[in-house]
Amino acid sequence: MSKIWEPKNYKKSNLYRFESFLKKEFKKSFLEYSEMHNWSINQPDQFWLAISKFFKIEFSKSYKSVLIQKKPFYKSVWFENSKLSYCNHLLRHAKKGEVAIIYKNEKDNLLEISWNSLLKRSKEIRSQLIKNNIKKGDVVVGYMLNHPDTIASFIAVNSLGAIWSCCSPDFGAESIINRFDQLNPKMLLAHQKYIYSGKYFDQSDKIGELKIKLKSLNNTIIFSSDFTDWDLNSDYWIDFNMESVDFNHPIWVLFSSGTTGKPKAITHRTGGILIEQYKSLSLHQNISDGDRFFWNTTTGWMMWNYALGSLLCGAKLCLYDGAANHPDIGVQWRFAKEAQINHFGNGSPLFIATMKQNIKDVNEMELPKLKTIGATGSPLSEDAFVWLQNKLPKTQIISLSGGTDVCSAFIGGCTMLPVYSGYLQCNMLGAAIEAWDENKKSILNQTGELVITKPLPSMPVFFWNDADFKKYHSSYFEKNKGVWTHGDWICIDPKKGIIMQGRSDATLNRNGIRIGTSEIYNVLAQFDEIKDSLIIDLKIQNTSKLILFLTTIGAINNELKKKIKNIIKLKCSPRHIPNLIFSVTEIPYTISGKKMEIPIKKIMSGKEIKETISEGAMKNPSCLNEYIDIKNQYLESLDQ
Repeated sequence: MSKIWEPKNYKKSNLYRFESFLKKEFKKSFLEYSEMHNWSINQPDQFWLAISKFFKIEFSKSYKSVLIQKKPFYKSVWFENSKLSYCNHLLRHAKKGEVAIIYKNEKDNLLEISWNSLLKRSKEIRSQLIKNNIKKGDVVVGYMLNHPDTIASFIAVNSLGAIWSCCSPDFGAESIINRFDQLNPKMLLAHQKYIYSGKYFDQSDKIGELKIKLKSLNNTIIFSSDFTDWDLNSDYWIDFNMESVDFNHPIWVLFSSGTTGKPKAITHRTGGILIEQYKSLSLHQNISDGDRFFWNTTTGWMMWNYALGSLLCGAKLCLYDGAANHPDIGVQWRFAKEAQINHFGNGSPLFIATMKQNIKDVNEMELPKLKTIGATGSPLSEDAFVWLQNKLPKTQIISLSGGTDVCSAFIGGCTMLPVYSGYLQCNMLGAAIEAWDENKKSILNQTGELVITKPLPSMPVFFWNDADFKKYHSSYFEKNKGVWTHGDWICIDPKKGIIMQGRSDATLNRNGIRIGTSEIYNVLAQFDEIKDSLIIDLKIQNTSKLILFLTTIGAINNELKKKIKNIIKLKCSPRHIPNLIFSVTEIPYTISGKKMEIPIKKIMSGKEIKETISEGAMKNPSCLNEYIDIKNQYLESLDQ
């Protein structure tokens, strides 16, 4: 795994400005990033105080203390008794006549929306919320597109001190009800129609079902998804006040994937999200005032909330509403060129597909403004790192890992460090990440369980309807007492960075030798004929068998099987050669883009779909029939 990028302009980065600030204001000097990181996790009260000072966090009511640490540490108190407004900070970079949002969908031309127009739209939505008696602490839910309407709606909701929660239209009605009904929302905001992969979808029936079954609703606001209700030439300016809330007051509720059981309603604190987004987006993503920031997401994924935070840094937020592969895989790269995007974020599968198809739009001449590429959702293959870097030699590749649980990343990028192919650069400031072995010992250069040993302000303030913290504790603190267990498998190399190796509950354990599923996916990504893959470890006839599912260009023949087995033997482990290889049309994914390894393992073990998976939480539920057929035709005969 080679070094592919070296920092050349560190002294022009936000992290350098922060380092200089620490030297001047806190008398702290660091020779290396690791020293700064160690200080940030060993002196968390000083570190987060420095973050609040550096980013000039405006408290309408000052705090008594920065951090009171308690056990278990999710009970720790941050910025005690303080009050602030997220929206107040979001609008600090708003300027009359300047662009706030750059928007495009599959059908229409690129549209630039000014702060004047955005804020006028927010004021109109806010007025409707006030008419319906929405106030501080009430929940407003959205069933909305990745559209400027949704940004305007969030501003309106947050400015009142109300609590936001949103899902995208690709969720089924039952999945929406399973989420929103937990929150007793007062208002529903919804887009009536949209276009995806060239097809039009009308949401009227789904919205009607939500209005009936969400009994707590006062009213519903319906949006058209076009701009007939917008004043795109507005000269309006802000004339409404931002409601301040307690630092720990909920800002939004995000949901776990809900592939099994009712989704957990993960509730985030306003102040924690605010200071975490400043830290992660400014210091680690290196977003500066005037930059153009894009992340391919829907409103049902935490990356929508993460991307929203780019406005805190003075960025222009770039939104693309539509499929990332329609009419072809180059569509969002062309959007990056047209919108002159500086920070381009996407799921790792798109980057791998871009490499395999050798998309011509990806080169330095077509994308001269590109400063960073952000990859998340799943590990980016080593080959994709190298290909992207060769095509865009000046661009920093920042692979991130975090999740809905913290609505951010705790492993990511650093302008002070080099990039090695296949590695995430660093544990981010404030994040006390370790890899633990089976004896709960911290290890380096070996695969271990990802744990967080100290509190972060962006950890959930609570789960909704979990007053005794029972669900919270069982989700993160049950497996390893006293520390947060995230459920990922990692290897920390002090020199090169961190390798993400898949979910720890999907680890492939063969005779005591354990590897992560992503190690298999990484080597299979080298085959042009393999589009996607999924591997599970299944008990059949009291023995463990590795079953590999592939989507391919063309049929899977004996020659390809032989090449697959040889490369896994050579680059992974002789014990992890798959016993069975099946061709499938699609690999199953959640709506947020996670491979569904554990649900497929359960189905192959004989569980019913309805006991295993909530189909409304899936991107492609129709593909499950193929896996049932494979189980019935091949696996049951092996289990006799």
